[in-house]
Amino acid sequence: MTDPLLAVDHLVVDFPQPHGRVLHAVADVSLGVGRGEILGVVGESGCGKTTLARCISGRSHPSSGTVSLDGMTLGSSRTVAERRAVQMVFQDPFSSLNPRMSIGRMLAELLRVNEVVPRSEVSSRCRSIVGQVGLPSSALDQLPGAFSGGQRQRIAFARAIAVEPRIIVADEPLSSLDVSVQATILELIRRLREDLGTAFVFISHDLGVVRQLADTVAVMYLGRVVEKGSASTVFGDPRHPYTRALIEAAPRLSGDRSPLHARLSGEPPSPIDLPSGCAFHPRCPRAEAICSTEAPHLADVDAQLTGSSANHVMNHQSACHFRDEVKRP
Repeated sequence: MTDPLLAVDHLVVDFPQPHGRVLHAVADVSLGVGRGEILGVVGESGCGKTTLARCISGRSHPSSGTVSLDGMTLGSSRTVAERRAVQMVFQDPFSSLNPRMSIGRMLAELLRVNEVVPRSEVSSRCRSIVGQVGLPSSALDQLPGAFSGGQRQRIAFARAIAVEPRIIVADEPLSSLDVSVQATILELIRRLREDLGTAFVFISHDLGVVRQLADTVAVMYLGRVVEKGSASTVFGDPRHPYTRALIEAAPRLSGDRSPLHARLSGEPPSPIDLPSGCAFHPRCPRAEAICSTEAPHLADVDAQLTGSSANHVMNHQSACHFRDEVKRP
């Protein structure tokens, strides 16, 4: 990817533990997001997706590595403009909203503090914002408790777009919603991308959603990116056994699937006591002797599918010693 809007370079997040031990939450992650692009980040719970999201949005600080916007490194203390540029939408919309503040007051305060528009235009801008997320102007007079889960998530997106961000980090924004409401939020994300040119980092465990929404995809396992590339390539030609297992375990209309634990042996190792070599090798059906002694690095695979809709084509890379074997799901 050339000249990305957002670049994550060699990001590491470690959490010290008792007795001198260290929990490796994010390990040497490098990613890029193009302008107006949607990057999907997938993986099992505990793989480091949320920690990565918090670092990108400035809510957590990395142990090493950088997050850059338009080529400028975002420091541990961000300016008002930098905070405005990268906004976050959380998994639970209700807990992220002040239950005693009306939607109109909440948005108006954001507009005034960040000086997005002149004070004389705050009221009209608030009406415009709720309209952009599909809510009536009457919503401005109500408290968050008056809304359904899907409506609250729309309000969370309204709060994010109020400050006119360049990129929105959405951390599992659909997980607390039923399927019909999920579809409306997905359509909202697409519309915000098309109408406002907003880029997204979309974090989810639902591969079906990511497959239909994202331009590019990064697959995480135990804090590391084990595969990344355009969505069409990663889903159509997976080159890491973990990616392949996730895809095979995803629900299908035909019902032809089995749970992930039935396809992989055991549970993920502890991020405090990582195995030697490839961290995935204790569960990998393809593992050989080299996998337990030598950690593979992300590298380009030998072939790619074409037809990606991404603005910037991300090289298809896999962190597997056998990445050049072709085994479609």
